[in-house]
Amino acid sequence: MEDIIKNIKQMSVLSAESIAFMLPFFTKLEYRKGEEIIKEGKPCQSLYMIAQGFCRAYNVQNGEEVNLEFFFEHETVTNKNSYLFNKPSDFTVVACEPMVVYKIDKADILYVIGQRPEIELAGKKNLEIIVAKQERQLQLFRILTAKGRYEFLEKNNPEILQRISISQLASYLGVKRETLSRIRNKRMRPAIL
Repeated sequence: MEDIIKNIKQMSVLSAESIAFMLPFFTKLEYRKGEEIIKEGKPCQSLYMIAQGFCRAYNVQNGEEVNLEFFFEHETVTNKNSYLFNKPSDFTVVACEPMVVYKIDKADILYVIGQRPEIELAGKKNLEIIVAKQERQLQLFRILTAKGRYEFLEKNNPEILQRISISQLASYLGVKRETLSRIRNKRMRPAIL
């Protein structure tokens, strides 16, 4: 439960009473590598706070998996459109390594907020964090070339480069694996004077 408290505290300062009230509504889940957390075509009415491991969101386009996002420790995973509007998820989230997550269902969140309004601030902050991450990713793909996106990740999210496979990274950056290999090789070569 220490992990979930750490996640909650990064979003908002809550009283010990509110944290204690909320904790029983979380369910600890463990996933093996390859297990689905969110399934495309099914509604997602839960938030998953990652304590250990990481996962990827993807959908299938033209018969190939396209990685949309990666989620690491102390991040929250959900499908916002599905969660907010009770629509089927348009992507799948799958564990990339063994994971420990804490799940809380939407109905429980609404109940908790109704009993302890200060918890709503933590929820709003969590939503802001999710939206900011997605906005940053959108800007990456609108403004930067594949090389620029790789350099941005190298500077700002090195864990992505260290933890995910080159194939998954290439899919995420929207390039072929061979193109990504060339970009990486050029970045690793020392500059010639």
